[in-house]
Amino acid sequence: MVQTIPAAFFQRPDPTQIARELLGKYVFSRIDGELTGGRIVETEAYSHQGDNSLTMHLKRRGQHGQALYEPGGRAYLYTVYQRHTLFNIVTNAADVPNTVLIRAIEPTVGIDTMLRRRGLTAIARNLTAGPGLLTQALGVTPALTGTDLQGDVLWLEDHDEDVPDAEVRASTRVGLAYAGAEAAGLLWRFRINDSPWTSPAK
Repeated sequence: MVQTIPAAFFQRPDPTQIARELLGKYVFSRIDGELTGGRIVETEAYSHQGDNSLTMHLKRRGQHGQALYEPGGRAYLYTVYQRHTLFNIVTNAADVPNTVLIRAIEPTVGIDTMLRRRGLTAIARNLTAGPGLLTQALGVTPALTGTDLQGDVLWLEDHDEDVPDAEVRASTRVGLAYAGAEAAGLLWRFRINDSPWTSPAK
């Protein structure tokens, strides 16, 4: 049974649980009337407690990170390296800045549109296997930060798929050496083992 994931799913306190349970769920966008989306195969969790990477991020972003203080169930989109947009989902209650980053999806809907947006002519791993690639394919930009994920622009669906623990790999997150050994060592990145669509970062 297909259903839109309710805000209550994202408003729970543990971002690692949410990140793990998002594997096998689907994310969709409808931009300029074009529907695109796919199955989530890789995520990362970030917490305001015990995670210096998010603490440092909030200090750097200032007012631009305000969406993280909204109730769970909204999009937090920002640009890194002046070119890549990252698609985060705000979690927990209002004023508790936790988030889950969507790192990779298996494209299932609107593939021709995704290919055009990515400037590709054939389906390949680099279509959506990485956080900056999937946002380009979905057509989402920082202008959509704060968007309610219960609407018709960005939303997530549960297609009643249960991904067993045996099929999931938990590992350290990507590119967090700057945040110190403790934050960099957290096993808060979750991937579906047999998916060819997970990002190439080790």
